[in-house]
Amino acid sequence: MKTSTPLIELKVVDRRYETGLLALQGLNLQVGAGEFISLIGPSGCGKSTVLRLVAGLDRPTAGQVLCEGEVVKAPTGLAGFVFQEPTLMPWAHVSTNVELPLRLRGGMSAAQRDQTARAALAQVGLAEFADAAPKELSGGMKMRAAMARALVTQPSLLLLDEPFAALDEITRFALNEVLLQLWRPEGAKAPAFTAVFVTHSLYEAVYLSQRVLVMGWRPGRIVDEVVVDAPYPRDASFRSSAVFAAACGRLSQALAEASAESVLG
Repeated sequence: MKTSTPLIELKVVDRRYETGLLALQGLNLQVGAGEFISLIGPSGCGKSTVLRLVAGLDRPTAGQVLCEGEVVKAPTGLAGFVFQEPTLMPWAHVSTNVELPLRLRGGMSAAQRDQTARAALAQVGLAEFADAAPKELSGGMKMRAAMARALVTQPSLLLLDEPFAALDEITRFALNEVLLQLWRPEGAKAPAFTAVFVTHSLYEAVYLSQRVLVMGWRPGRIVDEVVVDAPYPRDASFRSSAVFAAACGRLSQALAEASAESVLG
C-alpha cells in the first residue's frame, strides 16, 4: 500500500552479503510520517536487515533507501533504534545510559543532558530508577530504559527489532501499552514519531500496528499486507474484538504461506 506522505521509501532494494547470501531482493516499501507498522515473517527473511538499512547502519547492494526524500548513506539523526537486547552499560547509572545519545550528538551541557534523560525515563515509568545500576532492574525495566535512550533525542522515526521477545507475556503486554502511549500521547493531535516494529508475534503486530507487512522467505521481499482497521487508543478489550480476530486470522494464513516457502525452498 502506498502512503500519501512517505517518510521512508525502499525502492527495489537488494542486499547481498560478502558471503554471497542474498538477504533481500526487489524489496519495495513505503512508510508514511506518523505511521505505526510491523514487519513479520519467517526467521532469516531479512526483517532486521530492513531496519539496519533504514537506520543507515547498512547499505543496499542495489536499489535505494530514502528518508524524507534523501538517500540514506550513513546513520541518520532522525532515527532511534531499540535492539533485541537492552545493551546497557553495567558500570553506569541508568540515567547515564539514557543520556548517551545526547553526549554523542553534543551541543548540550551535562546538566541539560541529565535533565533530558530523567524526563525520558519518567515517560517510560522509570523516574525513580534514574540513579540505579542496570543490575537492579528487571528485564522489562531494562527494556524501558532502552526505549528511553532511543527516544531521548526526540527522533522522528523509531526502529524496534523484536524488543520484547525475551519477556514474559504480562510484561510484554505492559510494554506494548507503554509503546503506544509514547507513540500517540493522550491528547496529542498527531503521533510523536513514526514506528517500524519487527516481531515474530502476529498478535503483538496486530495489537500495535496500523499495517502489518509480511515478508517472504529469503531473499526477503514484501509478499502481503494486513491493514488493522481499529482506532486508537487500544486496550486489552481490543484483543477480544472481531477486528482483532479477523486481522490475526488473515495474518496467520499469510505467515503460513510465507513459512511454507522456507520449507519447500
